[in-house]
Amino acid sequence: MDEVLEVVDLVADSGLEGVVTWLLRLVGLFALLGGLGLWLVGGMELLVLPAALMVVGVVLLVAPSVLLALAELA
Repeated sequence: MDEVLEVVDLVADSGLEGVVTWLLRLVGLFALLGGLGLWLVGGMELLVLPAALMVVGVVLLVAPSVLLALAELA
């Protein structure tokens, strides 16, 4: 966890936190939409992959804000 905070602190110091944040949010949105699409189109035997994609998507949508807030506190 310390390594992640160091990387986030380095990004925050370089002034690219806005770009990285929106890039992670965009990847999270694509993962969320991909999981939703697989869930709607796929059969009942394929429920784990869409659920995992949707969880990863939600985490990527929320995580940049949380990581930058933690980096500012540390």
